[in-house]
Amino acid sequence: MKNITAIILLFLANSISGMAQGISMLAIPWYFAQQEKMASFAFVYMLTNLISLFWIPYSGAMIDRYDRRKIFLFLTTTVGTIIFSVGILGLQMGELPWQLVASIFMLTFLNYAVHYPNLYSFVQEIIEPEYYGKITSYLEIQGQLTSILAGAGAALLLEGTTAGTTHFFGMEWDWPFTISAWKIHEIFLLDASTYFVSFLIIWFIRYQPVQKRSYERGTIWQELRTGYRYLRKNPYLFLFGVASYSVFVAVLLEGFFLGALYANEHLQSGANVYATSEIFYASGAVFAGLAIRKIFGKVSPPVGIIIMTFTTGLLFLLLAMGKSVLLFFLMLLVLGITNAGIRILRTTYLFSTIPNQVFGRASSIFNLSNIMFRIFFLIIFSIPFFQSGIGVKYPFYMLSGFLLVTGMVLVKYRRRF
Repeated sequence: MKNITAIILLFLANSISGMAQGISMLAIPWYFAQQEKMASFAFVYMLTNLISLFWIPYSGAMIDRYDRRKIFLFLTTTVGTIIFSVGILGLQMGELPWQLVASIFMLTFLNYAVHYPNLYSFVQEIIEPEYYGKITSYLEIQGQLTSILAGAGAALLLEGTTAGTTHFFGMEWDWPFTISAWKIHEIFLLDASTYFVSFLIIWFIRYQPVQKRSYERGTIWQELRTGYRYLRKNPYLFLFGVASYSVFVAVLLEGFFLGALYANEHLQSGANVYATSEIFYASGAVFAGLAIRKIFGKVSPPVGIIIMTFTTGLLFLLLAMGKSVLLFFLMLLVLGITNAGIRILRTTYLFSTIPNQVFGRASSIFNLSNIMFRIFFLIIFSIPFFQSGIGVKYPFYMLSGFLLVTGMVLVKYRRRF
């Protein structure tokens, strides 16, 4: 494999920054849940998605237009500096107003919208086609091992340890020393430091492109139309891209909004249950990275995606019907398997189907549909009834129905894919 050193450095940089990002993005929803400001957070999340409607198409064009390594260098410098500044402000003030906490959520979320499409486009550019399936699996394993560490770190930092004990995987563990719960701005300072470390690692990446791409002349908006025209010529590819993202829609809503509500209101549990659920989710995703290509090796990627979409729909139905911490953990484990499994199969399929020249723009169009679905559900879920008591379970019923419908769409057109 060419560029193996570049791949290793890229994975290392992604792991280091990803762990602290994960802690921050678990800490922020829990912060709002504890402050009883989930209505405010719903508005923030909805606003972030609205901004993404304009940001993602632009970012997709940038990814296809500019050097992807330089994009990573710019992101790590800019985002790291802003988060570090907010963290320092928190140190000086003693605490942060919720608006600044929300701003870091928005910044990190918008950074994700560039980071991940850029990561996959960069990987596609520097590896040979015969390694697509293997590398996408490795990316999933790397990302989810990082998430396991983030979940463990969040469980430890959000509540600290009491009398030499802490909680992981729903159990009490002996701990040799006491850790005080960290404040949100202290978590932000940890987050910012990892961006700067990632910058240094990416700085040393050197590579020889495997996939050649020409730099198109014209404005960003002209380049966006190129991506749109490509998908218009391939309507079933567009339909596949939109429908296969449905599980990701549900995962983002659960991870960034519903999960904290479910643990706090429905299960009446603490931060350790919420953070530990992320460990179960990531453990399932690691399993998917290791085994999903073998499990579905004899069927086409669309068929594997159909099976896992229906499985996820049933999973959300069980979460709505149940009220058990153990069930919550088990369902998050399965959700990790299905979402990561779908992402591996979908990315491998799209790598093999979409030219690298337009990959960023095509991905951004799929992401736009993802965002519009999330905005639709957030408008509904921001109604106060769905944020406390018995109402918390109904969003899970709705997402279950949504997944079953998109699964049927995939079934109907599977031969076209």
